[in-house]
Amino acid sequence: MKINLRNMLRWLLGLVLIWAALGKLSNPQGFYVAVVAYQLPLPPMLLQCVAVILPWIELLCGLLLLASLRINAALIWTVILFITFTVCSGQAWLRGLHIGCGCLDLRLVGILPGSEMAGLLESAGFAFLRALALAAAALYLLRACIRRPNTLPGEDITAKIIEQK
Repeated sequence: MKINLRNMLRWLLGLVLIWAALGKLSNPQGFYVAVVAYQLPLPPMLLQCVAVILPWIELLCGLLLLASLRINAALIWTVILFITFTVCSGQAWLRGLHIGCGCLDLRLVGILPGSEMAGLLESAGFAFLRALALAAAALYLLRACIRRPNTLPGEDITAKIIEQK
């Protein structure tokens, strides 16, 4: 398998999803607090379900993308996740909520909570832009998979044709 833009994007999306999931799974109460901070007009029970289920969906999608398994399904869920994150962080940003997005555990890359850099990277505005870029990458990959359903993103289709002969 050759390394190209599509494979790199797939790996990036997979790693980001796993990073996000692990941070949330290691601190479920903290993630629930972050979800509530978005002040979404949803019942508390639904927000609790989101806080419990969302990290597992992220983890599964990330693992599937890294393992090149069920890529279409993983990309569909990844697009849904990142579009949802874009809408949620966008509404928080537009409403001027000064909250941490609860997306990624920045300690894993050496950024301490409460630091200026953490404040920027966790802000609703930055979370919106990040989610928008990741949604665009996931849509790009999904489109590529739909156009060539029997190949992985970035896989050389001519090699598949030669193998079949």
